[in-house]
Amino acid sequence: MARTIRGAAFVSLDGVMQAPGGPGEDTQGGFTQGGWVFRIGDPGIEETLGRLFGQPFDLLLGRRTYDIFAAYWPYVTGEAKALGTAFDRASKYVLTHATHRLEWENSHALAGIADVARIKAGAGPDIVIQGSSTLYPPLLAAGLIDELIVMTYPLMLGRGKRLLGEGTPVGRLDMTDHQVTAKGTVIATYRPAGGLPPYPADAPPPSTSAREEQRQKRLREGRW
Repeated sequence: MARTIRGAAFVSLDGVMQAPGGPGEDTQGGFTQGGWVFRIGDPGIEETLGRLFGQPFDLLLGRRTYDIFAAYWPYVTGEAKALGTAFDRASKYVLTHATHRLEWENSHALAGIADVARIKAGAGPDIVIQGSSTLYPPLLAAGLIDELIVMTYPLMLGRGKRLLGEGTPVGRLDMTDHQVTAKGTVIATYRPAGGLPPYPADAPPPSTSAREEQRQKRLREGRW
């Protein structure tokens, strides 16, 4: 039986997922709002995180997220140590073009999406994607994401890396679960459900007014 690949992402209301964990986590593109998850703080997400990481799991990561995690989780202390130990123990599958060795224990380099499909078809626990914004478009296009858990915080960040960026395929999602925390974070679980249906025959017909004809003309000519 194939393994489930489950994406779990913290995002702002305007779709940014960059650097939720700390100020210096990822400043690419001049991003200055790092650590926004903890700057807001919402204990209402803990139940969701408990379900994700309270049972055996493996991780699927992009190279930059892997580097962030590898420099943090093996060395974490205090209340987060238990999760750090679980991350150490998990297999970490890393999509990367780099050729140097991945030094964090139980880490495995993957060259491309076909390798993800091979890992998914094999034996083992379910696989959780953390961070790794660049992975979502190609994995969705390849039909390899089974479930997407989006934790949308009630804030706007204005700029930064998006969860569903360039290359995201056209498609439909079925919502399978949702909740709103006391602080207003919307936790929604989705399952990919194929492409969009065709435009229905009984939908309202387009306008045939002279003004609409002129608007369409400007649109075609790039002047609208």
